[in-house]
Amino acid sequence: MSLILEENKECEENYIEVLPIGEVDIYTSPKFKENVLNTINNSNKNIIINAEKLEYLDSTGLGALMSILKTTKENHIEIKIKNLKPNIYKLFDITGLNKVFNIEV
Repeated sequence: MSLILEENKECEENYIEVLPIGEVDIYTSPKFKENVLNTINNSNKNIIINAEKLEYLDSTGLGALMSILKTTKENHIEIKIKNLKPNIYKLFDITGLNKVFNIEV
């Protein structure tokens, strides 16, 4: 898994886009969470997770996203997830997290 963090120039101001590439699983989710939380703490900008290149997400990845969501709420920051593949969106649907996260389909 690699992670690209960039200022998103195509959407509203005050957003940073996170582009996880590959898999967010038991091996990669700690680093994913650490990188996104560092970004939140260092920039205090809203977060968009662009999942267009995310191939796989497991329960530890969902746990990392829940930790990120908790931090964003504590800091009054918005988080959006966009471009989820159908197989990954299904995880959010089954767990009910599609009602917790702001997911742009």
